[in-house]
Amino acid sequence: MKAKVFVTLKPSVLDPQGKAIHHSVESLGFAGIGDVRQGKYFEITFDPSTDINQARTSVERIAKDVLANPVIEDYKVEVEA
Repeated sequence: MKAKVFVTLKPSVLDPQGKAIHHSVESLGFAGIGDVRQGKYFEITFDPSTDINQARTSVERIAKDVLANPVIEDYKVEVEA
């Protein structure tokens, strides 16, 4: 079983790295890009014997307490059985 965690800056938080990436892709000739926001991606693998509800609860807590800063970041969790 695998869990995926996507961590992104909250919309109200400035993203200088995203702005730099946006500038770079425009400099390379890509047009029509409105905005770029960067983030982090994590994969967490659980033992096959782990219950899916237990895995979901664990990864939600890991994301909230360890992977994301709740003051400036949002996170999304996906669990694949």
